[in-house]
Amino acid sequence: METYGIEKLGITSPKNVYRNLTPSRLIEDALLKGEGHLADNGALAVYTGKYTGRSPDDKFIVDTPGIHDVIGWGKVNRPIEREKFDNIKEQVAEYLNGKDVYIFDGYAGADKKYTQKFRIINELASQNLFIHQLLIRPTPEELENYGEPDYTLICAPGFKCDPEKDGVHSEAAIMIDYEAHMIVIAGSGYAGEIKKSVFSTMNYVMTTMDVLPMHCSANMDPETSETAIFFGLSGTGKTTLSADPNRKLIGDDEHGWSPDGVFNFEGGCYAKCIDLAEETEPDIFHAIRYGTLVENVIMDPETRALDFHDKSITENTRAGYPVDFISNSQIPGVGGVPKVVVFLTADAFGVLPPISRLSRNAAMYHFVTGFTSKLAGTERGITEPQPTFSTLFGEPFMPMPPLVYANMLGEKLDKYGTKVYLVNTGWAGGSAADGAKRMKLKYTRAMVTAALNGDFDDVEFKHHDVFNVDYPVHCPNVPDEFLDARGMWADKAAYDAQANKLAKLFTDNFSAKYPDMPEEIVAAGPKAAE
Repeated sequence: METYGIEKLGITSPKNVYRNLTPSRLIEDALLKGEGHLADNGALAVYTGKYTGRSPDDKFIVDTPGIHDVIGWGKVNRPIEREKFDNIKEQVAEYLNGKDVYIFDGYAGADKKYTQKFRIINELASQNLFIHQLLIRPTPEELENYGEPDYTLICAPGFKCDPEKDGVHSEAAIMIDYEAHMIVIAGSGYAGEIKKSVFSTMNYVMTTMDVLPMHCSANMDPETSETAIFFGLSGTGKTTLSADPNRKLIGDDEHGWSPDGVFNFEGGCYAKCIDLAEETEPDIFHAIRYGTLVENVIMDPETRALDFHDKSITENTRAGYPVDFISNSQIPGVGGVPKVVVFLTADAFGVLPPISRLSRNAAMYHFVTGFTSKLAGTERGITEPQPTFSTLFGEPFMPMPPLVYANMLGEKLDKYGTKVYLVNTGWAGGSAADGAKRMKLKYTRAMVTAALNGDFDDVEFKHHDVFNVDYPVHCPNVPDEFLDARGMWADKAAYDAQANKLAKLFTDNFSAKYPDMPEEIVAAGPKAAE
């Protein structure tokens, strides 16, 4: 039996070792082992058990001398000793002895100049299917000449840590050893931990190769190859706005910006599918078919129909599928140097301009800040909009200090003259708490299209004194009055109070989280009235 070197990891007596099985064979094994069920649309539906999302408190980075001084340690990047990591790794390897082991040898990084080889070792056939579809799949010739991986990831959801003995927080542990090029995931059946551990690794190694790693989507004009990237937290419309039928989708989540352009880290998509409907998200709806892994979506046991509206397990229902399941995808996932960067935010306070142009320093400020807001009523006790700030629009996955990534962005904006816009897909004419309506999607689409087409190059802009940004007075296919955030409020004094309130939340967050940020970046942020 070929073991592909896993005995070096301590997996010395597996029952069987399977490498790069086809999706159909992985689905067959998963069904035989009771890991999931086949839905009526052909997708493999699984339930992930106790963990239906990422477990941030259980994520660790091995603290070694070689990386200690370059990691942004804190609440997100928690250290763990090499001894504890090695102990859990050895226990996981021993746990896998006597079991079927599934290996996927694949790639992260569609631009071959920067491609990293990842060997993923799974206990579950269903999780091996997931990562087969999410990473870049090698051709038969590439697989034959694959050689040694750059990074190895072992995932064993059935192994439960002992917090007291193992020195971790719970039965789950997600640990990355950057120096040893090793990742161990134990105790969690949520497949997103695998994907995000690969992303976190790329976010470390790419910075050493003059590549800015980004938690964003990207698309391109099919004729000119002009490329745009979209940053945005959940609920801001990133997936909807980047999946433009007139443009080709490079990728929906993880990218690098190199001297040559933008490239997708992945070969697949991991889409939220709560309340998914064919009418609103036809591309994602039709991508959920044979070969797709669906997590925690309720399935009718008799009809095998998936109920995308049922939140009884979690709102974080997910579907993982290859990017070429999307009809207008760009294969390979490589585009040009971005012409435009779009930061998306859903402002439930209703005060940010619907679209504004950012200077270089303002772009760095908003990149570091990563703002959106929660609605009142989404959680018990929340009666007004709540700000959400996620550093770099992907705080949980960025191992280095924020300024490292911000400086890389600033350097690229200087070098390439890329334009940056802040687009508010949220509320207008009042706050969400007061019953205002969200900005119409057709107007937001028109603003984004105008930014991508360069329609704002010759348009007059006005300065917003509170938010310290410039907003256009005209946009094709958008009424002029819909561009003036303050003008849309009937009560101007109420607008001013709400705008200053949000601006202070920005400045309080920035001063608390980034006390050492350069003054020119701080000065480019909002200015709350005294």
